[in-house]
Amino acid sequence: MNQPLVSRTWPRRALSVAAGLAICAGLPPWGWWPLTIAGIALWVRLLDGRTARQRFATGAMVALAWYLPSTLWMVKFSPAGWPLGVALWFPLVVGATAALCPPQAIALTLPATIVISEWVRWHAPFGGVPLSMLAYTQARGPLLPVARVIGTLGVSGAVAWAGGALAALSTPDQRRRRSGAIAALALLALTVGAIVAPSGERVRVITAAAVQGGGPQQTRADATDFSLVFGRHLTAAERITTPVDLVVFPENIVNISGSYGGSTEQGQLTELAKRLHATVISGIVEDRLDQKHFWNFAIGIGPDGAPLGRYDKVRRVPFGEYVPMRPIFETVAKEILPPRDDVEGTGPAVIGTPLGPIGVVISWEVFFPRRVREALHHDAEIVLNPTNGSSYWLTQVQSQQIASSALRAVESGRWVIQAAPTGFSAIIDPDGVVQQRSGVSEARVLEQTVELRRGRTLAMWWGEAPALLASLIALAWAWAWAWARSMSRSTQRRVVAVDSDTGPCADND
Repeated sequence: MNQPLVSRTWPRRALSVAAGLAICAGLPPWGWWPLTIAGIALWVRLLDGRTARQRFATGAMVALAWYLPSTLWMVKFSPAGWPLGVALWFPLVVGATAALCPPQAIALTLPATIVISEWVRWHAPFGGVPLSMLAYTQARGPLLPVARVIGTLGVSGAVAWAGGALAALSTPDQRRRRSGAIAALALLALTVGAIVAPSGERVRVITAAAVQGGGPQQTRADATDFSLVFGRHLTAAERITTPVDLVVFPENIVNISGSYGGSTEQGQLTELAKRLHATVISGIVEDRLDQKHFWNFAIGIGPDGAPLGRYDKVRRVPFGEYVPMRPIFETVAKEILPPRDDVEGTGPAVIGTPLGPIGVVISWEVFFPRRVREALHHDAEIVLNPTNGSSYWLTQVQSQQIASSALRAVESGRWVIQAAPTGFSAIIDPDGVVQQRSGVSEARVLEQTVELRRGRTLAMWWGEAPALLASLIALAWAWAWAWARSMSRSTQRRVVAVDSDTGPCADND
């Protein structure tokens, strides 16, 4: 077992906080990704020579420093969800991550368990809360192409692997330094291979426009004049003077009581599509008459004004768009919970249009790779992300959403267009490069020549499985190796004990 980096409790706790803050610093909006790798390296060194209980405590401390600053936006958006997720669930998962690492192979197994923990957070609780993932640090980092081969989960693993390699290289132990050098070279080979890996092919080129109406930030839905919001976007759309093929409006810019069909808003969007002779995709919210539910969906309108199809949001925001186990939580925090629940959609994330199949993932759904993967299974040639970040405090979640859209673009080999009422709106190419991005609160139309593409990347074929499977194998192998080593040492001790009992005997004859 390696010697501990520090022995005393308080310096160890302080360094754990420093490691977590360094990991956090690589996340958007800050983007100092080398600090993330350094933070993981420090975390590895802090786990050396520690018991499982100590490793759990260190991991939980790292998690608090990692997630608390990067999720401050949740304080105002979801006062009930923030303490449950950030102060309880995330430290529990990350602490267990560290405790699972066999002490004889921390540098190898911490990256593996980080991948497992990020997979867990993608799926639980309440369908997953994938915030502040390690992969987001690579939105403008060198490991972003890895997403094309082994997906976003693989990018998180690559970041953690880089930290483990750095930790090994920073020790005086020559054997560990050699292992660190081999790990670094393997990571370099993976990145180079990902850069040249297949990413699909162009079908044709179109001109697209993402419309952002602008307006104040931090406006909650229950205090918003929806007619004013819709009017801002119609006014902004008047700036489109060049011929366009596709116009994308944000999530819920139309928010009405009753049915969208036959409404004034439907007529106005129809006339816009006909005037521009373009396919229009727009977000719609319909309030149910019972005042307890609503629908959140996207609709398509053809260049001739004909309705094209509808996609209802499937992946909803827990404690934002619906309340899990509502009867239980309402007994303790009814006044701070959203009063209505979004009705969960069931259809595929795609709308058929004259341009071809268009993938649509609404807002929060862009954080889940399997939503875009589903769209590509239905032959989507471009991916749209109508979203609404107007109620958020700060720009943390908007920045992380841009990073997530960049990861979806690389994973899928598709252009991604994100449209938000107050920002950020963005157009991102299949290499994850943000070609255009709006500012917060500004009225702006992003126009760009984009490609409709077909074909699938390796990540779209096999999803999260390779990264998760490799991590489980690495963890199992490390524990088997540690057990075999422990048994060998135990056997040696027994042999030595027997020799010491029988060796120096006196001759009685």
